[in-house]
Amino acid sequence: MIRAFDAFSLPVLRWLDPEDAHRLAIQGLRFLPPVKPRPDDPKLAVRAFGLNFPNPIGMAAGFDKSAEVPDALLRLGFGFVEIGSVTPKPQSGNPRPRLFRLERDEAVINRMGFNNDGAEVALRRLAARAQHGGIVGVNVGANKDSPDRVGDYVKLIETFAPVASYFTVNVSSPNTPGLRNLQEGALLDDLLARVIDARERVRQKAGDTPVLLKIAPDLSLAQLDDVVQVARSRRVDGMIVANTTIARPSTLREEMRAKEQGGLSGRPLFRLSTRMVAETYVRVEGAFPLIGVGGVDSGGAALTKIRAGASLIQLYSSLVYKGLGLVDEIKRDLTSTLLRTGRDSLSEIVGADAATLTAEDWPGM
Repeated sequence: MIRAFDAFSLPVLRWLDPEDAHRLAIQGLRFLPPVKPRPDDPKLAVRAFGLNFPNPIGMAAGFDKSAEVPDALLRLGFGFVEIGSVTPKPQSGNPRPRLFRLERDEAVINRMGFNNDGAEVALRRLAARAQHGGIVGVNVGANKDSPDRVGDYVKLIETFAPVASYFTVNVSSPNTPGLRNLQEGALLDDLLARVIDARERVRQKAGDTPVLLKIAPDLSLAQLDDVVQVARSRRVDGMIVANTTIARPSTLREEMRAKEQGGLSGRPLFRLSTRMVAETYVRVEGAFPLIGVGGVDSGGAALTKIRAGASLIQLYSSLVYKGLGLVDEIKRDLTSTLLRTGRDSLSEIVGADAATLTAEDWPGM
């Protein structure tokens, strides 16, 4: 079914404006037959953040911003889905055009600006599917015009705790002015303190909901030191490394399109984001697991990200070029690697190359 969907949809979607193609893909997934996915190989199961993931491949935030199709994505074989970023009030985002394909680079630039239907609509959708099972995380962000951005995060934690498998605190999008400032020491400490406090207040009614922090790949190592120190001291449950980059590698072939403002994702982000996974892994010292994201477009890329220190991975931009069949392809490759090397689980190789990677020259951007 997935092969047939890709064969039909990829040429059509690539012919359309990127944002129109995205909208059409969401609509198509809404009508996906409710077919049960094939059970995953037990060797691919991952225990992280107190949750049991059937496989380590997740749909990154940004695709299903308003919780329209999480169950369709789970049926396609994802081990987990992250919806959002959700903001308290509905938000139209930045003016179009704001999404650009860099075809020859297998990359995407976006400056969407947290466009979403708002917390009330997303909550209603997640509540309606609450009995379906599956891991669905909620990526939370602040409204662009909010007078109290930290208050926005707190409100969203309290609102979504009963229906979220986990939370991702997104302070790393480059497309909301000033948002990345919340990654800085004292501001981040205050944000995480209030977010964790909000989670604790609703724990009795909503249960224990893990809180993850998503960071930018553009942090300096000194800034990363500070971020990890705050995350560990505030006892977050994990980190996601990393969001899109504002850097533009000199190797980009789509030179004119690369001049567009926004965050770059896809294949050109792979080396930088993987190095950041390794740098974060050695600083975390096992205090909590990491999710690696950025440029994962093959089983080999997924394996590299895991060996750098990621217990789980996410993807999105690569689906634009490879289609939904990529999910099964990666799972097959990971399973065959475990069988070939005689290992029983991916946890045995998480971080195996982290120390080596951090000793290498910094990846050129």
